[in-house]
Amino acid sequence: MSAETTRRVVLFRHAKAEWSDADDHERPLTDRGRKDAPTASRRLAGSGINPELALCSTATRCREAWKPAAAELPQRPRSVYDDRIYEASLGELISVLNETSDEIEDLLVVGHNPGLHALADALAGESDGDLLPRLNRSGFPTSAIAVLTFDGSWKSVEHGVGRLVAFWAPTPDRRPT
Repeated sequence: MSAETTRRVVLFRHAKAEWSDADDHERPLTDRGRKDAPTASRRLAGSGINPELALCSTATRCREAWKPAAAELPQRPRSVYDDRIYEASLGELISVLNETSDEIEDLLVVGHNPGLHALADALAGESDGDLLPRLNRSGFPTSAIAVLTFDGSWKSVEHGVGRLVAFWAPTPDRRPT
């Protein structure tokens, strides 16, 4: 596979999680989160994107969001649970992307804010239509998905190399979580 291949990175923020006395890393999903995660993945599956690799934070809420979401995809990608994604800064997330093998064309990252929002914003040198302003107005809510494309090697991922081609977030649910 050529380093000049067009690649896609899909950023999937975990679904809505409980606020509890539990350690932050161990916070589970709410009922709404358990409903939104597969809904978000059905949206992804309907887009025709089928990532070959999923990098998922080890946090309970990410693992709980990823499991049903992965089941909605036409072909389940290889999943790697990576401690570095939990509480990762923008620079740390770019480093994780830079380590991805160029054999991978489509990569999915299941993680957290503010890191995923910062990553989407930083990589998006361009966007289709009003996607970037919408992403920035929304603050990248739970169960949101952003898709960015770029040409080149994963090692070349840096600020401004990508194009934001899709952004989706579930409709806010005003019911109690």
